[in-house]
Amino acid sequence: MGGSNTRAGRLTLVFALAFSRLAVAQVNNYVVGPQDVLTITVYDQPDLSGKYSVEADGTFTYPLIGRVTAGGLTLRALEASLKKQLTDDGFFKDPQVSVAVEQYRSQRVFIVGEVRNPGTYALTGDMSLIEALARAGSTLAAASGEALIVHPADSVVDPTLPTQQDGKNVERVNLRDLEKGVFSQNTVLHDGDTIIVSRAETVYVFGQVKSPGAYALQQKNTSVLQALSLAGGVTDRGSTSRVRIVRVFNGQKKEVKVKLTDVVQPNDTIIVGERFF
Repeated sequence: MGGSNTRAGRLTLVFALAFSRLAVAQVNNYVVGPQDVLTITVYDQPDLSGKYSVEADGTFTYPLIGRVTAGGLTLRALEASLKKQLTDDGFFKDPQVSVAVEQYRSQRVFIVGEVRNPGTYALTGDMSLIEALARAGSTLAAASGEALIVHPADSVVDPTLPTQQDGKNVERVNLRDLEKGVFSQNTVLHDGDTIIVSRAETVYVFGQVKSPGAYALQQKNTSVLQALSLAGGVTDRGSTSRVRIVRVFNGQKKEVKVKLTDVVQPNDTIIVGERFF
């Protein structure tokens, strides 16, 4: 499983680097919603500073001003709105207002499947797929090279499974491309999205190989030679001309002679025989 672990490690590094930038990226772009808890600071005005919960209608009550509409505004836009109202009402000449999110409660995404910490995560700012997977601890070694993102048509409170694998609301993302830095695959997420990281199909390699066992097929069209490399390659006693596959046809196991360039199928058992001399 060394190759799978190495690929998973590279992808984990990509996730970690993206996650380190998350706090900066989310501040300016986060859109406030109901149930969010905001921390508002007006410098040199402790009576106006504190924590405020946004109610179901997207508003909250603020000293001197009364009802303030926060829902649908970014943090920077809300800061500007508060500053304007405090200035226009004649309370202050040039108030210095800062707004941050104490608790994210209004928007969320769901992450399921082959990640370290599946669950529900707050959607913050222009959160991308890499950032979401970083929050979930990145993918496992057993993960396939693809993620599905299901975009729900309506507001949801639970993960949404695709009704069709290639429906209009389903987006496929190649995780191997993300690993290589192809960030055109780094989809921006929306409230209620479900990210599904499926388990890779398995191939079994036995006989004269250095590390016999079960291996995840991390990419499509894996050849026999590539599958043998997952098992560390052929031993000195093995012969690449004596490779056969046990494959299931209609519920029956059959033995097939193959070439190194042939494509393996999920659940194939590859057996490498010994040299004649």
